[in-house]
Amino acid sequence: MNNLSPDYKLIYQDIISKKYPHKKAKCEDILNKKELSVLDIIRLNSLIFDILHEDTFIFNQRLRSYDRSAILEILNYQKINSLNNTKVAQTFNLSRNTIAKWKKMFIV
Repeated sequence: MNNLSPDYKLIYQDIISKKYPHKKAKCEDILNKKELSVLDIIRLNSLIFDILHEDTFIFNQRLRSYDRSAILEILNYQKINSLNNTKVAQTFNLSRNTIAKWKKMFIV
């Protein structure tokens, strides 16, 4: 990742060691990677933080932002797995309209 982005690997390692040491084994494969992709960060987030309330989940979903590489990775995931916009949206908890908009912006 570039110098302007946070060191997510270090952040998640600290969170696991201080608050969720019992979840370390689940997250070890992802944290052992040299660099974390946006999809890795999303997976780590879902592994560590169990969604307790739907309101919290909806609020956190609004605060997500995706850079160009994350969008292209999601669209590539869709292409590799031959998924339609609805299935990709469900997988990544996005709007299917968001997926359609990204496809217009980056694939056309």
